[in-house]
Amino acid sequence: MTTPLTRLRDFVSRETVAGVLLLIAAAIALIWANSPWRGAYADLSALTVGPSSPLHLDLTLSQWAADGLLAIFFLVVGFELKQEIVAGSLRNPRLAAVPVSAAVGGMAVPALVYFAVISASGDTAALDGWAIPTATDIAFAVAVLAVFGRGLPRALRVFLLTLAVVDDLLAIVVIAVFYTDSISPLWLLASVACVVVFAVLARMRTTRWWLLVPVALVAWAFMHESGVHATIAGVLLGLVVPARPVHGEAHSRTHSFVEKIQPFSSGLVVPIFAFFAAGVNLVDGDGPLAVLRQPVLLAIILGLVFGKVVGVMGTTALVTKLTPLRLPDAIGLRDLLPVGLLTGIGFTVSLLIAELSFPDGAHTAAAKFAILAGSLISAVLGAIALRWSARLKRSADMNEDGIPDVDIEPIP
Repeated sequence: MTTPLTRLRDFVSRETVAGVLLLIAAAIALIWANSPWRGAYADLSALTVGPSSPLHLDLTLSQWAADGLLAIFFLVVGFELKQEIVAGSLRNPRLAAVPVSAAVGGMAVPALVYFAVISASGDTAALDGWAIPTATDIAFAVAVLAVFGRGLPRALRVFLLTLAVVDDLLAIVVIAVFYTDSISPLWLLASVACVVVFAVLARMRTTRWWLLVPVALVAWAFMHESGVHATIAGVLLGLVVPARPVHGEAHSRTHSFVEKIQPFSSGLVVPIFAFFAAGVNLVDGDGPLAVLRQPVLLAIILGLVFGKVVGVMGTTALVTKLTPLRLPDAIGLRDLLPVGLLTGIGFTVSLLIAELSFPDGAHTAAAKFAILAGSLISAVLGAIALRWSARLKRSADMNEDGIPDVDIEPIP
């Protein structure tokens, strides 16, 4: 017998629901930030909470959302990465090679597009935002595929998930390497030591949440103090959890932990982050035209909408034509047009990188508005492309590997 809490958990775990909650939170923030009551939104975002010493945790609510709550989102990403690497789509290098290559191309080309537009404009101060259009929002992209991809092969969803997971991994590396100003080695080592303790506890015969949670919180706090973005602690904690069943359990602990934490992440954590990150004020200052004229806006939109498609499709075409590697069963190159468009939905990670790229606020409003606009355009075009692809006749060998497709079960 299911309880109301179980039904609520199952409801918010649905991909479509997660995407809708994200949209609602962003829309409320954008409307409030440009309403006559925008001062209240700004005051709420700037409200400081937490102790000032010894770990400097006196953060604004906006910072708590980006540095604290979003670490839970990255913890789930860490679980999913570990699961895919050990027992999932990234386990077989040959099968994973094409989506991995597509992910790399889907990050490199948008960065080049951004760099070209900003360089041509002469606004070199905005070059720090080169990584903004490289990210993909898994929840949003998969939600669009679930709604508009009915009739297409289920293998397309696996391909998109694999690509997006690799995209997340690369985004994590980018944040850790390029958006860390200075590192305190002692605090970093202390955080890593906590991660090791967490790994030991996560492998015990009985998992005790009342031990795991405090250790995870301390690891996060030490990582925050080290100078490395605190969300990296979430990823590391996720990566040390066993991805294969242990002690005779039916499921891996990464699977079990995702089941417990995913609803909280998608139903509460990410919408709250979107609420504080998407509230772009276009009214004050020099007005909306001043924001919309910034080269950052065009660079990010072109990177997300155009760069992602060219990167994903172009890289895949080169890899499959010049090497023996082929797309997964039942997927053709034409199917990568909607996939490429869906990867242009940057949203969550793009908003985080925008805040890290422009801490002074000079380009932040334009960057965030561009992320929202570019993600929306990509989602709409992706939905149209999905329906177009679903209506076209499919051949018996879509991936052109000389073997008739077998895995042709459609997305329900």
